[in-house]
Amino acid sequence: MNGPDRFEEDENDVPDESGQQAGDPLRIPMPRASVEDSGLPLPAPADLGAAAPPPVLEHPVLKSLLGAWALAACSAEEATAVEQHLGECGACADEARRLREAVGLLQRPESLDLDPGLRTRVLESCLDRRPPRIPVPDWAAAYDAETARLDALLQDFGDAEWHAPVRLRWFRGDEATSRRTTVAGVIAHLLSVDGLVAVALGLDDPMGDVTPPQPTPAARTEAYWRASHFPPTRAMRAPWRDQSHHLVRTVSFTGGGLGRLPVPYGDFELPLHDAMLDRAFECWVHAEDIADAVDYPYDPPSPRHLHRMIDLAARMLPTALAHRRRTGLAAPAHHRHLVAAGEPGRSLRLEIEGSGGGEWLIPLDSPAAKGSAEHEVAHIALDGVEFCRLAAGHVPPQEAAAGQVGDRDAIKDVLFAAASLSRM
Repeated sequence: MNGPDRFEEDENDVPDESGQQAGDPLRIPMPRASVEDSGLPLPAPADLGAAAPPPVLEHPVLKSLLGAWALAACSAEEATAVEQHLGECGACADEARRLREAVGLLQRPESLDLDPGLRTRVLESCLDRRPPRIPVPDWAAAYDAETARLDALLQDFGDAEWHAPVRLRWFRGDEATSRRTTVAGVIAHLLSVDGLVAVALGLDDPMGDVTPPQPTPAARTEAYWRASHFPPTRAMRAPWRDQSHHLVRTVSFTGGGLGRLPVPYGDFELPLHDAMLDRAFECWVHAEDIADAVDYPYDPPSPRHLHRMIDLAARMLPTALAHRRRTGLAAPAHHRHLVAAGEPGRSLRLEIEGSGGGEWLIPLDSPAAKGSAEHEVAHIALDGVEFCRLAAGHVPPQEAAAGQVGDRDAIKDVLFAAASLSRM
């Protein structure tokens, strides 16, 4: 620090920046000559753009700038000085790395949803280390995963979300139909229809004393809604989740041996292993309905589970096509007599693209016929999620984004048969 003995000149004798001494009369400085009028060569553009050397800053100053540098709040000169210092100081480099990682945590992710395959990967890793004494059958794993995903979506809902309006959509005949309810009403619907599987397994029927006019999913749902003294609320979550846990535990304790147990749906029935896939599919579809109602993103199932759901729909298509033909909603069979059971017949190649996809040969003339590449008359290509939404009644058959080649009537009949798989 400079002391007073360093100043020997009289302050009145010190000239100012203009060269004028104190006490001289004031004078106006003459204009400076432009470099262009001097006759000297102009500086090269490269010299004008040369970057100035970074300022020389002490270590404490550079260390105090690390936080601002991590937030990209430094000036260009300061950032250059800090980055040059980080190459020389290991302690500051470690601190800068920790600060940059902390800044990354401040950025909110686009979606709070976990990867739908994460749960499966974590469970597989755990089971590789310690296999369960009572494993969940493969055909029940999709239901276990989809009910868990929906429950995770519901856990933070407030009263406003539980009463958000939801429109259930499906196809009846050749026309789209819908039913208005709420988020809580959708969970009540899942509870009542899952009850069909519960009854088949000998568990309690969630309908209790309520007797629907028919044992169909729609009749059970309408009867359950009518029997409620008040509109369904968040109280629906606990019984629905308890029932889903009971279903998974029960089929697990049987060792998977009940897979062929018939589950009546009123006007048709499915074996238990297909019924559990059907319930997983509907759980996902209605979870998307709920997520749309509250404006929240929701991902499709994992590819392995999505493939099983697509396979179930593809296996149900011949029966659905035959039913539409009997009711006059589809073109008559190509042959006068139906193809004998197990014999090859006219077929449509259903190609499902994307994760969970594959190829299926759909027999067209008889549910008992065998799909045959040699008798292929048409080919449809669809995205996997798009096909599932068609089968859920959320995409009209006329608007299905499909690549289509071959017999137009066969293509139309199969697309409408896929939409007819939907129900309330």
